[in-house]
Amino acid sequence: MSTYLPPAQRIWWNVPMGREEIVWIGIALIWCLIMFFMMPYWHVYGKQNLSNEAYQTTPAKYGPKVQAMIDKYTVRTETDQQIPVVHPPAGSDIYMLARLWQWWPIMELEKGKSYRLHLSSMDWNHGFSLQPININMQVVPGYEMVLNITPDVAGTYGVVCNEYCGIGHSTMLGRIYVKE
Repeated sequence: MSTYLPPAQRIWWNVPMGREEIVWIGIALIWCLIMFFMMPYWHVYGKQNLSNEAYQTTPAKYGPKVQAMIDKYTVRTETDQQIPVVHPPAGSDIYMLARLWQWWPIMELEKGKSYRLHLSSMDWNHGFSLQPININMQVVPGYEMVLNITPDVAGTYGVVCNEYCGIGHSTMLGRIYVKE
């Protein structure tokens, strides 16, 4: 059969399928079913996806929450831009915001203590990637994402934006310190 047949004579469901096409459709269907049933397994046992909360918000509502935490728990400032470093008490709600092109503020947390980390964006879609432990989340304007975290290894962790957000995307880096 040729693709040069007139449209009236070429009705796709009347054209017989070749054996190779049937084999590839079967392989694709089997693979789709395997992946479909593996998703819940990876979520529960593989710890691939974070179970978190999400709330609708606005930059006008979220910004003051971040600023209140900064005003209450700032211990020092760092970098040329004087980004505040906050040391909130264990068990508290901590707030971090994404905006062109920085993560605000820098967190200083205690090892083995639990926190509720709230994330939101003030302008564009950003990606929250905590390195080197590879926690990844979308940070979307209009939504407040909440993660329950318990740092178990002391050190300095980098926060990287892994969602292209403009010309300064490569400079959008933040930090979380975990102290003993």
